[in-house]
Amino acid sequence: MIDLFAGCGGMTSGFAASGGYRPVMAVEWDLHAAATYAANFGEDHIHWSDIAAVPDSAIPEVDVIVGGPPCQGFSNLGSKDVKDPRNSLWREYLRFVRQAKPSVFVIENVDRFLASTEFALLQAETEGYELTSGVLLAADFGVPQRRRRAIVIGSRIGRIPLPAPTHARERWHTVGDVLRGLPERPVTTALPDSVVEFFERELPGPFKSEDLHIGRNPTPLSLERYRHIPPGGGRFDLPAELLPRCWREKKTGTTDVMGRMRWDEPSLTIRTEFYKPEKGRYLHPQWEPGEDGHRVDRPITHLEAARLQSFPDSFEWCGSKIEVARQIGNAVPPSLARAIADHLKPYLTGAEPSVPGVQAAPGVQAAPSVSTAPSCPLCR
Repeated sequence: MIDLFAGCGGMTSGFAASGGYRPVMAVEWDLHAAATYAANFGEDHIHWSDIAAVPDSAIPEVDVIVGGPPCQGFSNLGSKDVKDPRNSLWREYLRFVRQAKPSVFVIENVDRFLASTEFALLQAETEGYELTSGVLLAADFGVPQRRRRAIVIGSRIGRIPLPAPTHARERWHTVGDVLRGLPERPVTTALPDSVVEFFERELPGPFKSEDLHIGRNPTPLSLERYRHIPPGGGRFDLPAELLPRCWREKKTGTTDVMGRMRWDEPSLTIRTEFYKPEKGRYLHPQWEPGEDGHRVDRPITHLEAARLQSFPDSFEWCGSKIEVARQIGNAVPPSLARAIADHLKPYLTGAEPSVPGVQAAPGVQAAPSVSTAPSCPLCR
């Protein structure tokens, strides 16, 4: 397999965990993300490079290509500029497809991508491959997170449908499943002072999971705001005297800002600035009412975010705190990637595809398969 726009390796992590897939090439332009990939999967096949700089002659023939071209031009959180040059990087992806001649390719992106002009152009320029596309909810595939992602499967070995959910709503993994048991009070705000060499450069790292359980130093005003937010709540739970002017004047929308997670539900989408509660529902879920109620008034740590993205604790990271956070938030959740890899395997091996049974509670009807039609245009 080849992993393009590989980031820190979330997609490769899931495919490797599925078994039977061997990465022989990966391309990533961000130095620290490429170093994280190298720390986990080896430096010998990762190209730290602009994808356009990789010559056709360097592209091997493979069975599978996976990757997520940058989504800033399509995301609700981006500029949504149709002329954003990043929108056209799927053309480089297709160049690799033409050279590598995979049996199957998989594109991952924000769900707005499926309604874009660029996706329509991609469909027109993908010769010899039958495309299936739709939106998958990560929680339906064992990720403790309500992350919605567009998935496009291209196949030249016959049409391959999107994978059916493996986890019914009653069996979704929750915030509590992955955060309970971790120390409530991180003992440090800094990563260890260590360096590693990749690509003939010294970089911070590699950091193990326990190294990522790092806190912040909120101001007294921030702590007072956190104290008022119950599980599932947000900025609308703050008393007027604690509201900044911009929130006082904005009476609707951004309901997850300054939000607190719930123990018994998946998180909302983990983005790149999960350590800032003013950016979303990123406060630790522990909160009890009353003046003496037990509360943990802090944003989630890097380790907690990585677990909510379904990264294994054995994963290692390279980069500064901000760079590692960006890698975590931008990654394809490995559990979602594994579900896709498991689904593709019988088609690639010639085995009879089977429809996996959704994990439903006793007496509860399993959830229906995800539609292959584009769904909500929001990117969460």
